Amino acid sequence: MRVAAPVRRALAAGLPVVALESTVLTHGLPRPENLELGRTLERIVREAGALPATVGVLAGTLVVGLDDAEMARLARGPASKASLWNLAGLAAQEADAGTTVATTLHAAGRCGIAVFATGGLGGVHDVPYDESADLAALARERVVTVCAGPKSMLDARATLERLETAGVAVVGWRSDHLAGFLTTSTDLPVPVRVEDVHDVARIVHAQRALGLPGAIVVSRGVDEGLDPAVLGGWLDEARRLAAEAGVRGRDVTPFLLDRLATISAGATVAVNLRVLAGNARLAAEIAVALAASPTDTRHESPDVHDAALSGSRGGQR
Repeated sequence: MRVAAPVRRALAAGLPVVALESTVLTHGLPRPENLELGRTLERIVREAGALPATVGVLAGTLVVGLDDAEMARLARGPASKASLWNLAGLAAQEADAGTTVATTLHAAGRCGIAVFATGGLGGVHDVPYDESADLAALARERVVTVCAGPKSMLDARATLERLETAGVAVVGWRSDHLAGFLTTSTDLPVPVRVEDVHDVARIVHAQRALGLPGAIVVSRGVDEGLDPAVLGGWLDEARRLAAEAGVRGRDVTPFLLDRLATISAGATVAVNLRVLAGNARLAAEIAVALAASPTDTRHESPDVHDAALSGSRGGQR
């Protein structure tokens, strides 16, 4: 893995950094809109006071902090999609690839980036045994993940249950319910509601003090999302087309997103762009709050406290 020099310096200095995935460059939009989107997300993060670190695979190397030329290379293609199950193979083949949520989380966790912004999470499909690697990565990597909930074609209830089973913290950004990706909200309650970025920072400090693994998912509902009933009809039509075409496995989600864009005359794409922009901004604001906030000693773990007391009483034993 190669971490770009600006990212290394920022992390060493304790400055705010936000990880961004690169499938928006390789599989999100046609050229040249894909590169424009990648640049826009980086600009939003910078304007909010943090350093963007777009993650991608170049000639088999996992890179954290792509420069503009490297982003343009991925945007031109050809490029694969790098998830955790094929990452080693892509590295051995010296391939170029955009990184999924799972792979970006892996990279962020390895180099110490605390915050990651994405659009919608992968999760549980309505087909048995079809579950995204995003869920396992969220259970492992201690990274704040700002998202708009699971992608709309997934089983949101089952995805939330999986996150609970894995012990992944889920908090609602100014909402008591899980975000619905292309719709503003679902009817699924989340365990914690937060009102500002300092609330999120306090949860992060508490998680670290308690020694809990895994991500903190910040579920942010998009402003002016689609009508759920209308989206449901579009999804039914897209699923029918997928079944007729025999689309299965990892090809289902991109196929459905592409067909939804066509069926909705671009409405789903417009909402998705608002999702990405809003999540990037919020992630940067959280990163700034985290960088500015000292560890909250009120949540210090008993083991740490006992060790400190043992040291202070050492001469009395």
